[in-house]
Amino acid sequence: MEQAKFYGDIAEGPASGNAYWIETDDGVRVRVGTYDSEAKAKGTILLMLGRFGYVERYGRVAKTFAEKGYSTAIIDWRSQGLSDRMAPDPQAGHIVSFSDYQKDVAAFLKAAEELQLPKPYFLVGVSMGACIGFRAMLDGLPVAASAFISPMFGIKMSTIQRIAAWPLSWAFQKLGMGQKYVPGESGAIYVLETPFENNNLTHNNAMYDYWVKQAQAAPELQIGGPTMSWLHEALAECRRLSTVPSPNVPCITFCGELDQLVDNASIKRRMEKWPNAEFSMIRNAKHDVLTETPEVGGDVMIQIFDFFARADSAAKR
Repeated sequence: MEQAKFYGDIAEGPASGNAYWIETDDGVRVRVGTYDSEAKAKGTILLMLGRFGYVERYGRVAKTFAEKGYSTAIIDWRSQGLSDRMAPDPQAGHIVSFSDYQKDVAAFLKAAEELQLPKPYFLVGVSMGACIGFRAMLDGLPVAASAFISPMFGIKMSTIQRIAAWPLSWAFQKLGMGQKYVPGESGAIYVLETPFENNNLTHNNAMYDYWVKQAQAAPELQIGGPTMSWLHEALAECRRLSTVPSPNVPCITFCGELDQLVDNASIKRRMEKWPNAEFSMIRNAKHDVLTETPEVGGDVMIQIFDFFARADSAAKR
């Protein structure tokens, strides 16, 4: 497995951080990052991030995982981070088919096996990464338990936006213009264009500043807005997933009451019909509750670690 570029200085994760190039079945080169546990290994967290995600973005989170005994593996999805970009405009958040992400997952899992990362595996999915991870679980992803942070089971839109999004995104795809940005979006880097006071991700000023400094130091890791093709495929995948039963895997899910990106009602409906799952709506929290204020993020971490420990113990009985 070939070594890949890794920005350890801006990740601020465990000293064991590393990155590798892997190739998917359809020939796309994607990047995987790993961090070893700092305590006796309890397993490996497969960390699947959202549409802005890349290996270094959750370096501080991986450090907490490591301190609690979990190794971490993170993937740059296609069109994100240092992985191959799927559109001529490298800033475009583009995907041809949402099922292509499952090719990334298959390569990710193969890499975890080849690197002999400690088992059992646990899934932590954030936003779009939770949507991808949910599909992978339905297809048999071998995880002992999962934790979802503001999972993208639906995209938050006004009624008018939703009515327009389906036919417009479909038409752009059919006319060969799926690589165009969603109206109002561009190749601009969100954290560099949006003041902390106006951001929809977190109330944690220190965390937001950490992301800003990463974007300034390594803009090549960043992407801009989504394309019409991504929008159509994401809407279609959310609709498909809404009709399927939940996988037989323990799951704990957290949402922010003030989330402006995902549809909390869709998440509630899913969690209500997931046997033995746990769900928490966090008051006054924005989208990324895992990196919210230290009090909120710390409590979410504690609950995740406790949930994983209970799931692992139950599986060993």
